[in-house]
Amino acid sequence: MTEAIIENPAVVFATESAEQTTTPLRASVENAVEAYFQQLNGHSTNELYKMVLQEVEEPLLRCVLKYTKGNQSKASEMLGINRGTLRKKLKLYDLHD
Repeated sequence: MTEAIIENPAVVFATESAEQTTTPLRASVENAVEAYFQQLNGHSTNELYKMVLQEVEEPLLRCVLKYTKGNQSKASEMLGINRGTLRKKLKLYDLHD
């Protein structure tokens, strides 16, 4: 199996004029966190790390499962976690069959 190595993961956005812009994944996360802080409007927050990981982890798992056509062995290999951990996370997010 050929393995793709992506040094700078990016998110591609289509604009209204049909041209595409590429934003590094880390910049997208940074922008989202900064927007969250603006919404807080000076109020404090707790467990931010946990919240951000959950916000990213669930769609990541969903997309990887879709990409692997539900093959949990391939998904766990792709994610770099063991299958038991994957199953635990799928259950946590109610993504199991």
